[in-house]
Amino acid sequence: MYVQDYGAPVAWRLALADPAAVEGVISQNGNAYEEGFVPEFWDPIWAYGQDPTPANERALRPALGREAVEWQYLHGVPEPDTVDPDAWEHDLALLARPGNDSIQLALFGDYSSNLPLYPRVHAWLRTSQVPVLAVWGRNDEIFGSAGAEAFRRDAPHARIELLDGGHFLLESHGDQVAAIIREWLAGVREITAGK
Repeated sequence: MYVQDYGAPVAWRLALADPAAVEGVISQNGNAYEEGFVPEFWDPIWAYGQDPTPANERALRPALGREAVEWQYLHGVPEPDTVDPDAWEHDLALLARPGNDSIQLALFGDYSSNLPLYPRVHAWLRTSQVPVLAVWGRNDEIFGSAGAEAFRRDAPHARIELLDGGHFLLESHGDQVAAIIREWLAGVREITAGK
């Protein structure tokens, strides 16, 4: 299973519902540990989740605008011109749909409901010994690289690859990430074939 950003908590729930269905985990800036949350990014989200006042909502609304969306794609990327502007333009077009701002705010407000799930994910990683590859942009200021390193606590044989990129690593390092995944999968298949 391949997890990234908001998709990670969905994947963890699917894995816990049917643990035997998962042959391996590839986490690309997909968090499962509190260490991965960069406080400067997450503190306003936690505040809104605890108290969805108009003031806390106003603090989050800039996250839905052009500057913040472009930042998510370009921060931490050493060569920003490698990222196609169509990526954030597509996001902005989707965000501009009527009512979408309310949906995004609801997702922000609910994100803290994923944290109680983490201990079960950690236990599953420990007991299942499922192979783990964490390939992250080390410069991500949303889900920091400490979140990638934390996988080793519960999956001691996890492969951790921190590339010189940001949150949407595939936008700037797609070929490199694909090569790492192919190599890792070949090793996982060798191990599973030998069992």
